[in-house]
Amino acid sequence: MTRIIISAFLLFLLNTPLAAQTFMGESGTAEFTSKVPLHTFTGSSDFLIGQVNLVENTVDFYIDLTTLKTGNKKRDKDMLITLETKEYPFAEFFGNIQTEFDASNPAKQPVKVAGEFKIHGVTRKIEVDGTMQVTPEGLNIQAEWQLNIKDYNIVPPKLLVVKVDEVQDIKINAVLAPVNN
Repeated sequence: MTRIIISAFLLFLLNTPLAAQTFMGESGTAEFTSKVPLHTFTGSSDFLIGQVNLVENTVDFYIDLTTLKTGNKKRDKDMLITLETKEYPFAEFFGNIQTEFDASNPAKQPVKVAGEFKIHGVTRKIEVDGTMQVTPEGLNIQAEWQLNIKDYNIVPPKLLVVKVDEVQDIKINAVLAPVNN
């Protein structure tokens, strides 16, 4: 009887997020906040796709830029033209976790990830600060950073003399499900 209980307990542990070394998801949220004089607007998408491998300490996220919406059809159309999404439809980040992460600790833990962010055909090395937390649903990821669109050869759109700020605030939030290896 003891063997059965121990075996059942071990099977339970193997099927929990703690046993998983890889986490994947296709419904994270990516958000940007942009400013023009006297106005701020936000665009978002619920189609952020990501994977985290805790053995290799890798992080990989990408998004189809055509899924970003700001709540204004004209602004959305202008954004797609500015980003040239017909030629450059995706943004992607691939990097390595630089800080220690303890998957057995259920608390939200700060992490730093260094890697390459690619948008508009330009790839640049960046560091991103965020948090990771193992929950019953999987691995919760949150991160934010600033992106200067001119660094990626994106011309800030303007109307007459009013133009969009070059610096965009980026946030991501995703819960990635454990993948049984």
